[in-house]
Amino acid sequence: MPVNLSIKNAPDDIVSRLRTRAEKNHRSLQGELRAIIEGAVRKDSAVSVEEALQEVNRLGLNTGPESADFIRADRDAR
Repeated sequence: MPVNLSIKNAPDDIVSRLRTRAEKNHRSLQGELRAIIEGAVRKDSAVSVEEALQEVNRLGLNTGPESADFIRADRDAR
């Protein structure tokens, strides 16, 4: 049976960032909080390369050209 949860005294800046995150994911604030909680308690499982790449793209992350330089330097140091 579902249980209602509440968070008291949540700081305004946290709530604002949660609302922004919810909008980016096309969810309500409640839906976003539910997704965060589900993700936090989900059993750890291996993530495929494709899933990791999808998440990087979804988040709009950009590693930039210097990351290749770091990897190259690390390899050359071995």
